[in-house]
Amino acid sequence: MSEVIVLVDHVDGTVTKPTLELLTIARSIGEPSAVYFGGGEVPSALSEHGAEKVYQLDDAVYAEYLVAPKAEALAKIVADTSPAAVLVVSGGEGKEIAARVALKTEAGLITDAVDVAVDGGTITTTQSVFAGGYTVKATATQGAPVICVKPNSATPEASAGAGAVEAVSVEVTDAAKGAKIVSSKEKAASGRPELTEAAIVVSGGRGTGGDFSEVEAFADSLGAAVGASRAAVDSGWYPHSFQVGQTGKTVSPQLYVANGISGAIQHRAGMQTSKTIVAVNKDDEAPIFELVDFGVVGDLKAVLPQATEGVVKRKG
Repeated sequence: MSEVIVLVDHVDGTVTKPTLELLTIARSIGEPSAVYFGGGEVPSALSEHGAEKVYQLDDAVYAEYLVAPKAEALAKIVADTSPAAVLVVSGGEGKEIAARVALKTEAGLITDAVDVAVDGGTITTTQSVFAGGYTVKATATQGAPVICVKPNSATPEASAGAGAVEAVSVEVTDAAKGAKIVSSKEKAASGRPELTEAAIVVSGGRGTGGDFSEVEAFADSLGAAVGASRAAVDSGWYPHSFQVGQTGKTVSPQLYVANGISGAIQHRAGMQTSKTIVAVNKDDEAPIFELVDFGVVGDLKAVLPQATEGVVKRKG
């Protein structure tokens, strides 16, 4: 069975959920091997989710500089192992590393995949393109495909793997050291999950009138992340880092709840691959209702408090 390389995304040794999703996907197309940048003990979550081998790269250069050293190291591992595919979490850093690796290994690059499968021995991906107007199947025709997969594209499934750790040392070129990290600041904790990784996202738009309290309360009752439309962000009601849409973040949760959002194509492009979509809007002709699985015609300020109360009672 061919090796499938998974680039590990982690925060201080804690493996993120999207990486566990990639390991689950990797098992369906080959034998998972993880590439872990960091020192100390390798997280057990990798072997617990199927990693047969873990390539560990413990060098300060990967933390001192931006993505170029990681891309060089990953490209070297790909060249040495000739895997069936390379899977990377679709995010800012992941996409940049993936693009550099594809260029260095002369391989095809596929971004924002929502599914990866083997069809007749060929690895095939599914993507939502042109602002969500089309769903396409794609394959890379050259090299080991480098595939960026959107978070929440699979459900992590535990499966014991050997998790054999192999220390790897790569001589990073001076050319990769052109952008050094001079300072960093820990993001303030909100208690809510990361927007792009959350299984449930509750968003607010122009209909909030600038008051997101009902949206936040409902999100907290579900353990969900909070998102915002471009209209809400442009009005200064919510930070840009929470914007869902073509010019914001793309999310693909199990459940997406849009509140007071008209459903313009800009917003739809960022959330319409969600598994289940619910909308609350007092305009029964809002475009968002063309997309949803469940719709509620009503004022979010009246609907959401009742929904929050219902969720809290169910949980209690």
